[in-house]
Amino acid sequence: MQLQQLSYFVAVAETRHFTQAAERMRVAQPSLSKQIKALEADLGAPLFSRARGNVTLTAAGEALLPLARRMLADAETARQEVAELAGLRKGRVRLGATPSLCTGLLADALARFHRDYPGIELLVEEGGSRDLVRALARGQIDLSLIIMPLQGDDPALVTEEVLRENLVVVTSSHEPLRKPHLRIEDLRGRPMVMFRRGYDLREATLAACRQAGFEPRLAVQGGEMDAVLRFVEAGLGVAVVPSMVLDGRPGLAATPLAPPGLSRTVALAHRRDVEPTRAAQAFRATLLAFVVEAGQEGTLPQGVELIAE
Repeated sequence: MQLQQLSYFVAVAETRHFTQAAERMRVAQPSLSKQIKALEADLGAPLFSRARGNVTLTAAGEALLPLARRMLADAETARQEVAELAGLRKGRVRLGATPSLCTGLLADALARFHRDYPGIELLVEEGGSRDLVRALARGQIDLSLIIMPLQGDDPALVTEEVLRENLVVVTSSHEPLRKPHLRIEDLRGRPMVMFRRGYDLREATLAACRQAGFEPRLAVQGGEMDAVLRFVEAGLGVAVVPSMVLDGRPGLAATPLAPPGLSRTVALAHRRDVEPTRAAQAFRATLLAFVVEAGQEGTLPQGVELIAE
C-alpha cells in the first residue's frame, strides 16, 4: 500500500469520477486506474462499484476512506515536522477555533506568534466544537480551541482548560433592556435570534431555557456568530452570546445573567496518539503566554476569566 495509491483512492472517492480524479491529481486517467486496481489487489477487496458508469464506494471502500484520509494527513504532518528541524524557520500550524474566539482573543495571539515565527504558515479553521473535534480526529488540524465539556470524555483527545467566559443577553443598542441583570426565565416569550443547529451556543441556550421550563420563541435561526450579532443589531430579537464578542460593536447592548448565570470553558485540544509538531508546540506556548499575561495585566475581555497558569 502506497501513499500515492491512497491519495488516488481519496480523489476518486470524493469526486466519484475517475477522469475528474485524474485531473485533480494531475495524472493520466489510465495510470490512476492502474494504481487503484493495484491497491484493490493488495487489500484483497474491490473499493469501488462501477455499475452503469456510476462510481460508488463498496463497504471496503467506506471502511478505508477515513483511514486513508488520516494516513495522508499524518504523512503531511511528518513532512512538516522534518521541515521544521531548521530552527522553526519553516513549517505550518493548522489551528481550529470557534467563531467567538476568532473574533476575540485569537487574532492578537496569532499576531504575536507571526511576529516571533514569521516563516511558519498559519491556517485557521473556524467552526463549532463538534466539527473541530472531527477535524482533529481526521488529522486535518493540529490544535483546536474548543468549548468544554464535550459530550462525554473523548479518550482520543488531550484537552487543557485555558479560559472561562461568561454568556450575556445581547440586544440592539436602540432597544436596551435597562436592567442590571436578567434571569433565563426573563427570556420567556421574547423573540430570540438562534444559532444554526450543531452550534455550541445554540445547545447551551436551548438547554438553559428548557431547564427553566419553557421553549424559546425563535424569531430567526440558522446563523453563525457574525450573522447572529447583525440580526440582533437589526432588532430581530435577543441572543445569548459570549461577552468577548461585543468589543467594537456599539450597535449592541449586553445584560449579564443573574448568578449563577451561564458560562463556558475554552480548552486547547490535540490528538492523544500524535505528538504535536514543533510549530504547533510553539504556538501552544505563545497562546498560553499571551492569555496568562493578559490575565495578570487585567486586559482580558470583560467577562473572561483565566484558568491556565
